[in-house]
Amino acid sequence: MTQPSTPIRSVLVANRGEIARRVFATCRARGIATVAVFSDPDADSPHVHEADAAVHLPGSAPTDTYLRGDLIIEAAQRAGADAIHPGYGFLSENADFAAQVVAAGLTWIGPEPESIRVMGSKVESKQQMAAAGVPVLDRLDPQEVAQEHLPVLVKASAGGGGRGMRIVRTLADVDEAVASASREAASAFGDPTVFVERYLEAGHHVEVQIMADAHGAVWALGERECSLQRRHQKVIEESPSPLVEHVGGDMRDRLLQAGRDAAAAVGYRGAGTVEFLALPDGSFFFLEMNTRLQVEHPVTESVTGTDLVGLQIDVAEGGSLPAHEPVTRGWSIEARLYAEDPNDDWRPQTGTIAAFDVPGVATRFEVAPEHCIRLDSGVETGSVVGTHYDAMLAKVISRAPTREEAARELAAALRHSRIHGIATNRDLLVASLGHEEFLAGTADTGFYGRHEPASLTEGSALPTDLASLVAALSDGARQVARRPVMATVSSGYRNVPSAFQRRTFAHGEEEVVVGHRIGRDGLQLESPPSSVAEVALVEASADDVVLDLDGVRRRFAVSWLDGDEESVVVDSALGSRTLRLLPRYVDPAAQAPAGALVAPMPGTITGVHVVEGDVVETGAPMVTLEAMKMEHTVSAPAAGTVTRVAAVVGQQVDQGVTLVVVSDEAGTATDERTDAG
Repeated sequence: MTQPSTPIRSVLVANRGEIARRVFATCRARGIATVAVFSDPDADSPHVHEADAAVHLPGSAPTDTYLRGDLIIEAAQRAGADAIHPGYGFLSENADFAAQVVAAGLTWIGPEPESIRVMGSKVESKQQMAAAGVPVLDRLDPQEVAQEHLPVLVKASAGGGGRGMRIVRTLADVDEAVASASREAASAFGDPTVFVERYLEAGHHVEVQIMADAHGAVWALGERECSLQRRHQKVIEESPSPLVEHVGGDMRDRLLQAGRDAAAAVGYRGAGTVEFLALPDGSFFFLEMNTRLQVEHPVTESVTGTDLVGLQIDVAEGGSLPAHEPVTRGWSIEARLYAEDPNDDWRPQTGTIAAFDVPGVATRFEVAPEHCIRLDSGVETGSVVGTHYDAMLAKVISRAPTREEAARELAAALRHSRIHGIATNRDLLVASLGHEEFLAGTADTGFYGRHEPASLTEGSALPTDLASLVAALSDGARQVARRPVMATVSSGYRNVPSAFQRRTFAHGEEEVVVGHRIGRDGLQLESPPSSVAEVALVEASADDVVLDLDGVRRRFAVSWLDGDEESVVVDSALGSRTLRLLPRYVDPAAQAPAGALVAPMPGTITGVHVVEGDVVETGAPMVTLEAMKMEHTVSAPAAGTVTRVAAVVGQQVDQGVTLVVVSDEAGTATDERTDAG
């Protein structure tokens, strides 16, 4: 199939969030009209407001909205779009959808449907690559996996993004891993097919960006390394690859040629990425080809100075690539900012973003200047993060002449960002960018297995007791400001000694009581913060507190979250901390039942593994919950007997809803509420 050489005038992006905004940016620069589609939860999303036109896809679940190819093609026709860009995820690698777009008389901004079909099957694609001379790992039959094969990787044949993937280290876990990966793959991609191959523990994830036209030209626009991953999903990506730089010799030439050969073997056209698992000895093995734009494409744009979306449009219009491949210059690193708590088993987070501000951003969704910070974000202040879609909020990208500068500048931008109202992986990103393994370029795909997030981020956040003191002083200033007659008096000041003003703040399970008063001798504390010896108050307002800590003046920005005066965020160069201001009295009705295992997040129950009367051991799986297209297991926190099962397969539950109640072996309910993960 060869598409006609026809100028594109209006593009519908069959996607949402950050990638929709990214495509719109190039379209606007080229004078091309833009059309968005949106589900019920996305009605107020930034990508909808930025489009020239938008079409509603009724429903919330991807299967009812962004995965409905018929509705998307109908939306394009209704809005007058003459082309469809699929973005990444959803239908971007669905060969049938690509064919339907073309059959409807629309231009498909992507590769040929047959190329998508072949490369979309990781089983068939590996056979094609082996025939083309591209190195591959052997496929294993799940029923024939033996001890000598372990560890193995179970992987979905369709799709990507880490979904439908499981590492298996014991033979007893193979069958359940295959079943679980198959369920997740069916939910995320509509295809339950999985396969098994040998898992290399210490490999580096290195990939080649391909761009090809319909006239035989195939570009390899350098390589990227994406070795820092959690749950097989990339966290930090960069170009060039530090591994390839270290190995040297002809590794880069061999790698780029393998990428070109892979694309040529399937008659590829458009943007694509050939992914490899590479080893420190310079060998590498084909993993898969993503027949779409990658999340991490900005780092390639940064070092080559090319607009990959613009090139996609050129190729879709029938144009030819220039005669020479772009050369790479400098270094670029991208960090994915997720709404998740890495210290709590990477648990996705939901809620309203009260503030979203990344300082020093020079460009958004556009090719970066030689030395700058770029931001590609799907959210803004006020955006609501739900459970239906991926937890990625934004990508923060640095570009600099050297890797050291790129890492340092990206870490600084993240460290000084204000992201309020929802937990994120920001502190982990900062810690990772400064870790000695990352800076040495030796970090591989096992990085987060060797370094627990809690250990990486230890000490990176503002100490809870210091943050609580700042919040207490801010709250005192707020109270004074609300009493106009007292507005000229410093918070807490008395002519004679007065009782300490006490406030209790909490971070997770940690609680801090702050007792302070301000008299003629200045600030007096019942218990000074443990991290400092001497504290003096310089000034305090509801939004700003300045303290002298051991002779060093520090400024703290304080934000009381709108609509929830019980939550407060303290930001500073020493770190950030979100706290809850606890009420003096706790409503007993708010307590969960003793021994209750509650839903750690809103989601859908996909499996219930116990019945009343079952005796369970510590860590036994109780309920499987699907949220943000990922499965999460709620496990028993201690041995005991199941006395109540409230979860039902298919049930939609809110965060905090009781799923199962477990009593100890004597029949007594456990004495604490458990948010199990």
